[in-house]
Amino acid sequence: MKEKSASAEERKKMVELQIIKRGIKDKKVLEAMNRVPRHLFVPEEMRDLAYSDEPLPIGEGQTISQPFIVAYMTEALKLSGGEKVLEIGTGSGYQTAILAEIVHEVYTVELLSVLSERAQEILKELGYKNIKFLIGDGSRGWPEYAPYDAILVSAAPATVPRALIEQLKINGRMIIPVGTDFQELVLVTRKKDSWLEERLIGVRFVPLITIH
Repeated sequence: MKEKSASAEERKKMVELQIIKRGIKDKKVLEAMNRVPRHLFVPEEMRDLAYSDEPLPIGEGQTISQPFIVAYMTEALKLSGGEKVLEIGTGSGYQTAILAEIVHEVYTVELLSVLSERAQEILKELGYKNIKFLIGDGSRGWPEYAPYDAILVSAAPATVPRALIEQLKINGRMIIPVGTDFQELVLVTRKKDSWLEERLIGVRFVPLITIH
């Protein structure tokens, strides 16, 4: 019980100091960040850093994003709760859990099977039943279940993949880091015959790996 209460206290501090103080206001996002036990998604030897203000390595050359960035990207999608969301880059499964706390259905794609399988195990143990998993090339999305109300991409392609835009509903939103040497978070809004792109903040993500 001590570890549980200590972790809950660390989460509360993380939300207050790293997230609310930087301007995140969405109640659903703040509540999700307060509920999800982030320490379970990082390697055991790094659990003392789980609630720190930084990204952390999770193996296979991948990272779990900084808590603020997770909150910022989730808030940018303006989720109301009933959506079907596609996530590209399951990674540790932490961002997946945050989305699953808020929306009706999460469809998450990960190229690296070892990461997907580990995330599936953790998320199953935590009792999530509204997540579907695919091991595959995230740049292609998951057409079988399209269109999606929103898409969140947690690895950076050089340009926005057209396949992902085409899997958004009309007026659907996608948040995606874009760039190679310099990256920006881009908010894409799908329109009937086009799309809008809004550049938000500078970021640093691992590259989106694709299969040619």
